[in-house]
Amino acid sequence: MKRFLFAICLLASSFSVATVQGVSAQFRTSDGVSLHYYEAGNGPVLVLIPGWTMPADIFEPQINELSHKFHVVALDPRSQGDSEKTAEGNYLERHALDIQELMDHLQIREATLLGWSNGVPDVLTFVDKQGTSKIRGVILVDGFLNASDPQMQRSMNGMLQMLQADRVKFTDAFVRSMYATKQPELYIKHVEEQALKTPTNTAVTEMYNVVAKGDFTPIVQKLDRPVLYICEPPLEAQGKLLQQILPAGRVEVFKDSGHAIFVDQAEKFNKVVSDFIASLPPMPKDVPAKPKAQPERLPPPQEPPKR
Repeated sequence: MKRFLFAICLLASSFSVATVQGVSAQFRTSDGVSLHYYEAGNGPVLVLIPGWTMPADIFEPQINELSHKFHVVALDPRSQGDSEKTAEGNYLERHALDIQELMDHLQIREATLLGWSNGVPDVLTFVDKQGTSKIRGVILVDGFLNASDPQMQRSMNGMLQMLQADRVKFTDAFVRSMYATKQPELYIKHVEEQALKTPTNTAVTEMYNVVAKGDFTPIVQKLDRPVLYICEPPLEAQGKLLQQILPAGRVEVFKDSGHAIFVDQAEKFNKVVSDFIASLPPMPKDVPAKPKAQPERLPPPQEPPKR
């Protein structure tokens, strides 16, 4: 009987706490910060960037399943998850450089970038600052392309006030609100514990930088690679905004899903992402520069005939 109960406890634990089937590793950035990431699988590269205060292992359903087809890399952004907590560099441009340095560290020549929530501004800032020479496609998940609306700004400011007043209470409510489906209590507690690893002042700084920037649509206009926007119904307007700017942009609205779409509807989400990556055209090859035209060589002057 005791063995039976012990087995049940192990089974419940395995379904409750993230168990990533991949390599857990660290690398050091150019400014000396140790960043953690997961890596699994082979094939076309998919780099996953989580949202505000969230850990890389929230992408467990994607790392474990999509790694059967792709080389999946999930980053704990600085000051999040198991990455080093630092008072420096918690701004969008440095986050973008961290992504570039992760790709350099792993010698990734081309990848599809997926950003969720505040990972959307991180990916867009990567495009703005690092360009698209190493990007095959971009997947933006349930994040704002334009957060400059005054009402939205007031709402985010109120959220930051609640976070600072009672971090634990806020985090509990915030994490539970991310899911439309019932999640095991051990899983919820795990995500909360991971979120609380980000120092409060850093959490405020990271959200403030997104709110202060507000409008990311000028960067969206720079996207010259295929784009997929996945969202829950409340952010459908952001998807329509994307298509106004990029008519070829693809939008997928997941009904009956919360903010953590990739957990609520993991199987459907993984299929949409897999199909999108499979549809991507080959990376454009650099056209070698034409050799400079050589000046025309004139025949040597002839001596006048001798008399």
